[in-house]
Amino acid sequence: MRGKRGRRPPCARGKPVAVIQARAVITGTGAGRVLRLAQALSFWGDVDPYTGKLTNPRQTWHGTSIAGRVLVLPELRGSSSGSAVMLELLAGGHAPAALVLGRIDAIIGLGILVAREMGWPTIPLLELPVDRHERLVDGAEASVSVEGAITV
Repeated sequence: MRGKRGRRPPCARGKPVAVIQARAVITGTGAGRVLRLAQALSFWGDVDPYTGKLTNPRQTWHGTSIAGRVLVLPELRGSSSGSAVMLELLAGGHAPAALVLGRIDAIIGLGILVAREMGWPTIPLLELPVDRHERLVDGAEASVSVEGAITV
């Protein structure tokens, strides 16, 4: 009886529940709570570059901060100014810990690469098919390895 009492599930004991392999488009490491959004997001217009808060009042995620989160999206929408917003987020310390997209957006990657060239801290950019996003549960702790493995 004593052996069964107090047993916690693997995730409560600090062991990973799942390791999901994504394609690392821009390598790096990051860790934080998952923020999974079902809709596309525009970094230009939907994200405050100085706070990292989501600003679109028509969306349920309005007011949520992406800072330090593993941000999971089906895709991005918007303009080429998204790279400048990402650069501001990285410079100010309000960027997500990692960005996981169902479909890669070269513009947002440009902001990350410019930050890297400037010697600023950067984040990993990963591609993971949308049909595998459900394994990244909103609010779960996740970490990203340099090889693109997401541990949840």
